[in-house]
Amino acid sequence: IIGDIPIFVAPDSVDAWANRHLLKMDKDGRQTVSSGVPPDAFSADGQLWGNPVYDWEAHRKEQFSWWIKRIEETLKSCDIIRIDHFRGFAAYWEVPQGEKTAMNGSWVKAPGEELFVALKEKLGENLPIIAEDLGVITEDVEELRDTNNFPGMKILQFAFNVENGMLDATNAYLPHNCQYNSVIYTGTHDNNTSRGWYESLDGLTKDLVRRYLECPDDQVVWQLIRQMLLSSSKDAILPMQDWLELGQEGRMNIPSTCGTSNWSWRAKSLHLDAWRIDRLRSLIELSGRTGA
Repeated sequence: IIGDIPIFVAPDSVDAWANRHLLKMDKDGRQTVSSGVPPDAFSADGQLWGNPVYDWEAHRKEQFSWWIKRIEETLKSCDIIRIDHFRGFAAYWEVPQGEKTAMNGSWVKAPGEELFVALKEKLGENLPIIAEDLGVITEDVEELRDTNNFPGMKILQFAFNVENGMLDATNAYLPHNCQYNSVIYTGTHDNNTSRGWYESLDGLTKDLVRRYLECPDDQVVWQLIRQMLLSSSKDAILPMQDWLELGQEGRMNIPSTCGTSNWSWRAKSLHLDAWRIDRLRSLIELSGRTGA
């Protein structure tokens, strides 16, 4: 079982109320800064999340005991932890409280290596952590991930970017470029389904996807699954919706929205046709991922 935790806590969470001294808050418990990410090609204003950020010096003084307890407690419910926004352990985007956007923030370094040393001393050398390292990742983030031997994430839907009318064959998310110490997904809970994603592409990109996968339209999803399983990544995760070849209607979540359809999709036993089970079993055996 893979658990999922965000790097930051919610402003009105029990963690925030009980540990104000570990967060950047004033004497009355009000945030002085908030978390977010800077402007990029997808958002001119950046993203202002509103979560309180950590007072890392206070964490140092307590030998990172809150983080040790957090990881210990989480591992009582799961076997592996995926930490969202892993890059925040190297440096995070801090925005003065009261700002309407994330534009006027700044990068602040975080003591990620010190934290993981403390975690390893208490919990063992091989921490069962997956680093969510998507987005703009800098060398210091890669170094922190690799030094601690944490697998990163590879998302097939991010693999097919086009440059000058051609597929960028150096894209790190393409199956032939994936490194062993990674976890590969067709897509995550925040992505469209693979079929929904493919149907949303422009004609040129669709053509390049088909050429890479060597298949017609109606086999794209299964060929994505096949390429994922045959990649060098040590683990592969297949969303149920992609196994069922669902379109947009099967999407789990649209980030930064609170729509009623988010997190409402459920699998039903009637979906599980025998031929789907047999085909997936065959691909798992072919790729040597049976776990036996």
